[in-house]
Amino acid sequence: MNLHRPYRWLLIACLLLGTVAVPRGASAQSPSTLRVLCYNIHYGQGNDGVYDLERLARVIVAAKPDLVALQEVDVVVERSGKVHQAQRLAELIGMAVRYGPTQHYQGGLFGNAVLTRLPIEDVQIQPLPYTEATDELTTYPRGAIAVIVQSAAGMPLRFVSTHFQHNVAGDRIAEAHAINALFAGDNVPTLLAGDMNATPDSEPIQILDRQWKNAIDAAAAPSAPSRKPTSRIDYIFYRGESLKMIDSEVIDDSMASDHRPVLAVFELTP
Repeated sequence: MNLHRPYRWLLIACLLLGTVAVPRGASAQSPSTLRVLCYNIHYGQGNDGVYDLERLARVIVAAKPDLVALQEVDVVVERSGKVHQAQRLAELIGMAVRYGPTQHYQGGLFGNAVLTRLPIEDVQIQPLPYTEATDELTTYPRGAIAVIVQSAAGMPLRFVSTHFQHNVAGDRIAEAHAINALFAGDNVPTLLAGDMNATPDSEPIQILDRQWKNAIDAAAAPSAPSRKPTSRIDYIFYRGESLKMIDSEVIDDSMASDHRPVLAVFELTP
């Protein structure tokens, strides 16, 4: 496992953290309501094979989120036309963005991002443990990006986007433990969103459940694959007495990505 592997590209990442001015009137729907979206965007490629960020932006805008956690985001990668996808989505949606790369890929970077309508006060890009790839096993470096934002209730709020390993069960367990150690040890109200590549009854989710509340709908609706979903692997978790979940759903979109987005609505109290 590799928890403290040098990430030399983080200096490059800092140069790629784009910010888009938030339009007037684009704050949360009410001072006490927070809409949170989690979306694995499959590096912009839809189920028709077309790279279409405008289509993804329409899906996101329709959910009216205040915070968005994105996974599988390309930045100047050859396969997706060398577009800075994080910056472009922020421009299309009218939100601020921060990008957290996890690896170099095809001349660019690949990783996670957050979009927000709330003022950003701090950013943390954190590698997570993973098994390095071999000739026999294809794996990918994993990480998380966390921002501290100023909530409409006037308090700091942490928001984390992450993506667990897809094909090594032990990595997902280690990543869940790492997330708990990194983000569940203080009193800052925190929202954790990501593609955990794990079903609700699996060990990684059980590990997270020890420190977080799971903002999952009662039916635990499947989120992947998007055309005919069979597995719930995309989640929003939360912790802190100031956060109360009032609604949760998997959004019915089967084309823009190979995952469906997950939306949770919270009541936030000072």
